[in-house]
Amino acid sequence: MYNFLVILILIVSVLLAIVVLVQNSKGGGLAANLQAPTQVMGVRQTADFLEKATWWLAIALVVLSLAATIAIPRHGNDEQLSTSVTPTTTTAPVQSPVQPAPQE
Repeated sequence: MYNFLVILILIVSVLLAIVVLVQNSKGGGLAANLQAPTQVMGVRQTADFLEKATWWLAIALVVLSLAATIAIPRHGNDEQLSTSVTPTTTTAPVQSPVQPAPQE
């Protein structure tokens, strides 16, 4: 399950990078190339589609990342670690680092 989620995260990341790179920060990008009078999608519709695709891919990336964090395989090492590490107590008295001066 974890490997499947990692593969999905990689696919969504690549798609998100492509969608972001297609957009132009000044409103051009993919929409600037589709300004023919016989176009199927208008300039505004293309920009809306790219913006919605960016949001959906970003949300999907966050959700998949959280799901992958939950699905990280744990191989039973938690029990071994908790039993093998035990706190130790010292019985020797603690001495202060400053020794008092001998009194005459």
